[in-house]
Amino acid sequence: MLQPYIPLLLLVLFVVANAIMMIGMSHMLSSYRRTPTKLESYESGIPVVEDARGRFSVKFYLVAMLFIIFDIEVVFLVPWAVAFRQLPEHSGYLLGTMGFFLAVLTVGFVYAWKRGALEWS
Repeated sequence: MLQPYIPLLLLVLFVVANAIMMIGMSHMLSSYRRTPTKLESYESGIPVVEDARGRFSVKFYLVAMLFIIFDIEVVFLVPWAVAFRQLPEHSGYLLGTMGFFLAVLTVGFVYAWKRGALEWS
């Protein structure tokens, strides 16, 4: 009854054993010494100026949210373009829905622009 699952079970056991072996060997063979330099956070070679848990301005979060919104727009445009090319009989509907989507995004972009959310000071 379980005969077809034996190769899968062997594969899972091999993967788990391999992962445990790699982690164990790296701990046994490494010579890790905790020094103050190694315990410091590292960010692009720039020395640490202040605590990493400091407060960020609201402007940072606005720019991050705008980036996410326009990143999602690009994610929606690619499958839409594929569907638009593969379904020529529905091209009017697809063009209308994407036009509406882009219009809503354009209104949001213009609103953010007018409110000064894209100006970094």
